[in-house]
Amino acid sequence: MAFSLSTSPKFCPFFPISAKSSPFSLPSFLYFRSPSTLFHLVPPSTSLLKTSIIPCSLNPISTPTSSPSLRCHPDYIPNHIPDPNYVRIFDTTLRDGEQSPGATLTSKEKIDIGRQLAKLGVDIIEAGFPAASKDDFEAVKTIAKEVGNAMDETGYVPVICGLSRCNEKDIRTAWDAVKYAKRPRIHTFIATSGIHMEYKLKKTKKEVLEIAGRMVRFARSLGCDDVEFSPEDAGRSDREFLYEILGEVIKAGATTLNIPDTVGITLPNEFGQLIADIKANTPGIQNVIISTHCQNDLGLSTANTIAGAAAGARQVEVTINGIGERAGNASLEEVVMAFKCKGEYVLGGLYTAIDTRHIVMTSKMVEEYTGLLVQPHKAIVGANAFAHESGIHQDGMLKHKSTYEIVSPEDIGLERSNEAGIVLGKLSGRHALKDRLKELGYELDDDQLGNIFWRFKSVAEQKKRVTDADLVALVSDEVFQPAVVWKLGDLQVTCGTLGLSTATVKLIGADGSQHVACSVGTGPVDSAYKATDLIVKEPVTLPEYSLNAVTEGIDAIATTRVLIRPQKNYTSTHALSDEIVNRTFSGTGAGMDVVVSSVKAYIGALNKVLGLRELS
Repeated sequence: MAFSLSTSPKFCPFFPISAKSSPFSLPSFLYFRSPSTLFHLVPPSTSLLKTSIIPCSLNPISTPTSSPSLRCHPDYIPNHIPDPNYVRIFDTTLRDGEQSPGATLTSKEKIDIGRQLAKLGVDIIEAGFPAASKDDFEAVKTIAKEVGNAMDETGYVPVICGLSRCNEKDIRTAWDAVKYAKRPRIHTFIATSGIHMEYKLKKTKKEVLEIAGRMVRFARSLGCDDVEFSPEDAGRSDREFLYEILGEVIKAGATTLNIPDTVGITLPNEFGQLIADIKANTPGIQNVIISTHCQNDLGLSTANTIAGAAAGARQVEVTINGIGERAGNASLEEVVMAFKCKGEYVLGGLYTAIDTRHIVMTSKMVEEYTGLLVQPHKAIVGANAFAHESGIHQDGMLKHKSTYEIVSPEDIGLERSNEAGIVLGKLSGRHALKDRLKELGYELDDDQLGNIFWRFKSVAEQKKRVTDADLVALVSDEVFQPAVVWKLGDLQVTCGTLGLSTATVKLIGADGSQHVACSVGTGPVDSAYKATDLIVKEPVTLPEYSLNAVTEGIDAIATTRVLIRPQKNYTSTHALSDEIVNRTFSGTGAGMDVVVSSVKAYIGALNKVLGLRELS
């Protein structure tokens, strides 16, 4: 819908944001902002009184019940954002997030998550650390080709970024992986704090300064016009040296300067002041984008990220569900919803282009693929985020939802089950199941829906009522699984106090062949795992096993998560520490039989190992 300036006074006054050419490219739009909406003027040569104003983004909201935002990315220029209030979202789930122990992802899973991140509307996807291993290189390269050339419905193509240390081999490898994307970026880093330079790098300030400038110039010489530089451990770095090295890499051609709080040591006022000081004292800072990357060691990553943006950063580095090494990173969903709730009236108009309706689905995909469960009290996406148990809260919610909800669940892609009016049971049909899954945030194709439908009918035959938690478990077990190398066919166990536990397992290979093995063990799960090992022949150890019921009652579906470590080491290089890391692999399974769910989880983890071996 278009509105004429001369006939729609309710959209006035408009405050001009940008109406002149930047030194980097001619603007394709003139930007204006009303108190609640960003508009662009089309075309720029048209008379102001005769043109139409088209709503471009409704991100900033003033009430928790407003409808989800419409996305609009400003024209992408590596070192310039046409709208000074726009904040780029840099997602590093596939790089920093995967560094979480046990979060190893297969190439298929990385591509699936990459596509979902593009659907979510992130501006930059850090697809990985290409120099870590051959598998990481190939995964980044595939994402660059497939996700990095696919337009979303608004016409935007995400930037695909690869991480590298400040050396020529890493940088060349990163470029060889990301160069296939329409918008490739190299992200290179070197430590700048005294403790890191002395004990890790064993280099002087002068040496680090020279390396940083030379490596940024090398990255640009390869043909990459979008280079991000990070001074690792900036939060503990000497300020004057920080200004100096940032000024040097700007001269060398860096387009984004990322300021990481690598060990999560700063408080929000400290980090905000750090960004403000860098903005005020770094020569050439007006020609680049300032970014933040905040770790969560003190539980302050989201607060620090918002403080950094308020102080002038216009890119924020985040992960889905806040995953990452140690205590994790700033959480995308928390940062984005903070901007959405408070950006207009508290943060001076800051907004993003994230389509928040896809937050729930993205969160669930990352949770299932990585095996890193979201704690129930997690902000925005936790199971209890919109649950109200106390009588006072329930009474307030019944009278007006805004009494205790600052965010509407519908805004993040979650429908309220008690408002859906659908109770699923054994007589429910495919259409009812599809509608309920959509309300839970799952958009499935016909094949996936068909498989889940028959699993649902089987469960419904044994339970009077199938809950949302049951459906989530079924979807996770059916959809969020690695590529099939082995699949469970049949399982039979004998156990108890009268004799040895025995299990007979039938597995189906990718070619359809059937394999049967029998083994004894200390219990039904142990014997089933040993029988599986006789078929798969991939020696592993089992450092972690957990079993949970998804609902109350003796008829609950059980979900199992396992973590395995192959005896044949699958290694990668850790980006920050340079350590050679032995990878672990997670698997999940669900079923009303705890032994069946346990074997499914074990086979899922083995499939990840075997898939990685085939790629290698």
